[in-house]
Amino acid sequence: MFILLNGSFGVGKTTTARLLARQLRDAAISDPEQVGYVLRRLPAWMLGLRQQLGDYQDMALWRRLIVTQARLAHLRAETVIVPMAFTNLAYLRAFAAALEETAPVRRICLVAPLEVVRARLGERVAREGRALNEFEWRRSAECVSAHADPAFGEQVDATGSPETVLARIGRLVG
Repeated sequence: MFILLNGSFGVGKTTTARLLARQLRDAAISDPEQVGYVLRRLPAWMLGLRQQLGDYQDMALWRRLIVTQARLAHLRAETVIVPMAFTNLAYLRAFAAALEETAPVRRICLVAPLEVVRARLGERVAREGRALNEFEWRRSAECVSAHADPAFGEQVDATGSPETVLARIGRLVG
């Protein structure tokens, strides 16, 4: 099974994914951001682009590679948890459809008010010793707005503690 754990930057996807992977038998995490980090560091010409795109989610190569990455993780784990911040519903649907060729897919979307998300982002960047950048500021608002639509997945209130969020997801996935 694939558990697509969608949500805004700062909503708690990574923390929740780690806790969920520990709780579930034979689970792994496939993080699409790792693929994005690599692609963003390559020169645009190596990717067949004139210039790097503002968001790697708009890169067709990234979307193909994250399917491959998740499928490879599924070769070694029964359940693969994929933390992501999709705001383009067409991209999310295509990703889920590609994975459904391999195993069942469960879409969950962590949601929280923008003030909560930005407060958490502020705590994260303070721990990292840096400032919140314009991309994180803009994308957090885009994510919170988009994820109000239940088409992004079964909505789980992420305003509580990580353990509370995990318990809510546990009830959904069994």
